[in-house]
This record gives sequence, structure tokens and C-alpha cells, in this order.
Amino acid sequence: MPTPDLPVSLAGVDVTYPDGTRALSNVGVDVRDGEIFGVIGESGAGKSTLLGLLTGELTASSGAVSVLGTDPARLSPPELRALRRRIGVVFQGVHLLANRTVRENVAVQLAVGTPRRTPADRREHRSRVEEAVRFVGLDGKLDAYPAQLSGGQRQRVGIARALVSRPRLLLCDEPTSSLDATTTDGVLELLREARDRFGTTVVVVTHDLAVVRRICDRVALFESGVLREVLTVGPAVERERGSYLDRARRELGA
Repeated sequence: MPTPDLPVSLAGVDVTYPDGTRALSNVGVDVRDGEIFGVIGESGAGKSTLLGLLTGELTASSGAVSVLGTDPARLSPPELRALRRRIGVVFQGVHLLANRTVRENVAVQLAVGTPRRTPADRREHRSRVEEAVRFVGLDGKLDAYPAQLSGGQRQRVGIARALVSRPRLLLCDEPTSSLDATTTDGVLELLREARDRFGTTVVVVTHDLAVVRRICDRVALFESGVLREVLTVGPAVERERGSYLDRARRELGA
């Protein structure tokens, strides 16, 4: 059985797609409060399927899923919208709205589940947006449009949007893909600071072992839909090169 008082808890989870493809097989894993938890594996390992379960976009074929104490698949649409206000998501590719400013893009998350807003709500939301944009270091870009920003700045806007509702859980899908080394460093530092300052639990889905080594406390290693093991991240150990899993164990200090 999952542990509902944890941010994320899965027990015996299988996911089989309509074409018969088994994307996850008997997965059981817990994510603790306040940790940065990595999910790694090569293409087809099941990382995206796992993320879909946590956001309620996919339903487990069997087993039990608990995200912030509830199974997203069992919620009504209004309940799912309310849950998603407590979960921040940093998407691969960011997906900002091109015709909206930084301020308006970040405010989108606050509109989820709150169709009717009082003047007091609007003032509070404006304050939260400005605070979130300031946190990611872009307070001078509130009225800029995505096309006027660099790739790293757009990713920072995505992080601000994910954090503006002060979520307990932050899900990051390949948050540093296509970024250069310097920009990657800044994004990873923001994720670490979000955990340290706000107590946010962070799940980072990535194929990049260097990202996991830099910021994660623990990491789940997936291969072909199977959770091979959960490692505590430690100093890298030099061994001969082998499979992806062998390299993960070596580079993550297991």
C-alpha cells in the first residue's frame, strides 16, 4: 500500500497502453518531504509515463498511486484542478504563451481552479506573481514577451509559473535540456533554492546523470518500465564504462 502522508507514493503500479505496450511494471517508490528526487533512464524507460501518473494525465492499470495524499485518477475534474494548484510543473520546452507577457504567463497557474476572483484575490495574485518573478531574477522583465527572452530566461519564467501557487510538490521534466552549461547551473540552483527556502519537494525527470549528481538526494533508475533500484546520490566513483545503469551507479556514487 502507498504511504499517503508522503508527497508521492506508488505501490505495485503497472501501466499498459491500449496497444498492449507495458510502460511501467510493478513500480513501488516513495518520495520524501523536502527532498530532491531524481528519475532517470534512457528513452523508453518509463520516465514520461511516471510523470503522467503524478499529474493525473494517465491512469494506472493496476496498483496504487498517492500524490499529496490522493490518487489523481480518482478525482473529479474540479478536484483534479484543485490538486494541480498544489503541484508545480516545469515542462520540457517551457510552453510559454507567445502572446502574453512574463507577468501574464506566470499568472496562468493562479487561474487554475479559481474562475471567480475578487479584487482582493487579484491584488494577492499580482503580489505573488511579482514575488515569483523576483525569485527567479527576472523582475525587470515582467512586461516582456517570450520572444524577447533568452532560452534560459524562458526556463526561469517556467519555474516562476510553477512556483507561484507555492506548491508542496514541484515536478520537472528535463528542466535543463537544450541549455548551455552556465544557464543549466543557474536553473539547478533555483530548484535547490526552491527546496531550501520553501520546503518544496522536487522531482526531476531527466536522462542527464550530471543533473542528478548536482542536485538530487536520491534517484530512481528505470529501465524498460522497470524500477531497477533507488540510490542515494554520493561522490562519483571511477570504474570501467558499461551499460547506462552501470554508468549511473558509478557516476552517482552507488
